[in-house]
Parts: sequence; structure tokens; C-alpha cells
Amino acid sequence: MATDIGASLQHPRRSLGNRHRSQAKKFLNMSENDSDYIGWAEQSARQAVLHDFTHPDNWRILVEVKLKASDEPGIRAVLVELFSVLGRDSVYLKQLDGVDMIHMGSQILEASLDADPLDSDTWWEMTRSSEGGVYSFCERVRSLDLRDIRANVLFSRRLERLRDTGHEDEFLELSKLILAHRPNNHETWSELGRMHERRKEFDNAWMCYDQAQIHFPEIPARDRFIERMESKMDEGVPESWNTPGIDSRVEFLQRMQDLAGQSSTSSESMMQDEVEELPLNEVDALLEANRLTEAFFLARRMAAEGVDGAPSKVEQIRGML
Repeated sequence: MATDIGASLQHPRRSLGNRHRSQAKKFLNMSENDSDYIGWAEQSARQAVLHDFTHPDNWRILVEVKLKASDEPGIRAVLVELFSVLGRDSVYLKQLDGVDMIHMGSQILEASLDADPLDSDTWWEMTRSSEGGVYSFCERVRSLDLRDIRANVLFSRRLERLRDTGHEDEFLELSKLILAHRPNNHETWSELGRMHERRKEFDNAWMCYDQAQIHFPEIPARDRFIERMESKMDEGVPESWNTPGIDSRVEFLQRMQDLAGQSSTSSESMMQDEVEELPLNEVDALLEANRLTEAFFLARRMAAEGVDGAPSKVEQIRGML
């Protein structure tokens, strides 16, 4: 149930999810008379979750199939996946090591979905109606691991609900934090760019659109922004603006690297002599430590500074992300 469909996960396909869920139910019913169908039911249920991880019924049917197969490790694995989507560290499930998942798996699933709804509108209604709900959510986002692309997309859409109800400062802060976890979330880069553009913070808008286009060149967000700015100037609108200079780009990328978890002072000092000779060694060291997002922003910064080999390193890391 891994994230092997890449960027398309940023667009949960509800129709496909619904279709596979219906097939899973059909095969599950047929398994009452022929146990061979349980495998088909599981395959369809997995596809339902893969195509639309935001629909709770897709998770329910998958657990139901696992229960039918008496697959206790499988139920536990499904819950680990759900906890990842919800931004929770799966180590919390270690507290349940002694729990019989055949008897308690469904209850744990329902409790998780009730406490943290996958549907963004349902989640927002619950959050806005609870005392301190927005504040508690913001604090929670600051502490979560959102590297899973599904969690990243889910929480990005939750942040859009905050933005649409006037919490713009929270949206600006936390969107950048989410992107520091997963910089290839091009949708959020575009949303962030639009907000900066609306606020006439054009340098920041360009840099967000630039990131969006780097990760999803099929939608040239940066180029379209430049066209809009040129059109305004052609029409005589007093919008004096030029593409951000190298220093501004480097500063922006440095801030994003810091958010991603900049290398410790001791690590920097140990690598300093080596970095002066071969700058990309620092990027490689981060990659070896599996700190992909830091490595990405560092390589992007080096590319902006004109370091030889940095652009190809950016593309390498982008593929890894």
C-alpha cells in the first residue's frame, strides 16, 4: 500500500476509489461461499485505499477483509498506514503490541477516524466548533512527521480551510513547514504563491511558483505569474517588479533548509574543509543520512549560486523525493 503512484496521490481519485471499494464488497460477499475470493477482495480494497486515501470507507473495507481472513498482522499494518496518513508516528502502535487486533482492530480504526476525520470538511467542522481547536491543530502540525506524501496532502488541505476562514498568518507559517517536510507538494507551493501574490509580496510569490514549476513542470506556475506581471505593467498598472535576484533566492532556500532541519553545528564544522574543496559533498552527506529535504533545498541553493554539478544533483534528489 505504498506511495508508488507518486504525484497523482495529490489528487485522490474518488471515483476509482469508490469503484474498487464496490468490487471489494462484492468479492467479500462471494467469499462466504468460496474462500478463494478473499484474495480478490483484499486486492480491490487495497486499490480503493491507494486511489483515495481520504475516504474512511476505503479503510473500513480493507480492515473488514483482513478480519474475514483472520489476518491480525495485516490489520496492524493497515493501522500503521492510517497513522502515517494522519501524521502520527507509528511507534504509538507499539503500545498496542499486546492487543488482539482481531477483536479490537475495528474499534481502534473507528476511534482514530472519529478523533481525526479524513474528510477535510468534516474535520474543519469539528475543529472550529471545539474550544481552542485551531490553536491545538497548529501546535500539533508543528510536532508531526509529515513526510508521507498522503499526510502532506491531507494537512495541506486542512490548512486551506484555515486560510479560507481568515487564518492567513497560520496558513503562511504552517504551509512552509509542511513543504519543508515534503518539498515536491506542488499544489501547496502554488497555493502559497497565490496568497503571496494577492498580498502583493511578489518576490515570495515568484519563489513559491518557481518551486511549484520545478516539481510539476506540466503546469508552468512561475511562467504564468511572470506573464501576469508583464501584462499588468503593459496595461500601465504601477507594479514595479523584477525577478528576485540570486541573494534573495539563496536566502529563501536557506530558510527552507533550516525548516527541514539544518545540519548541526558540529556536523557543519566537520565537513567544512571538505565542503570548501567539493561543495556537493555536504549534499551527499545529507543524502547518506536520509535527510532528503535538507539535501534538496541545499542543492537548490547551490544551483542558484552557480555551483558546478548542483542542477543535476537537484534533479537526482527530486527523483528520489
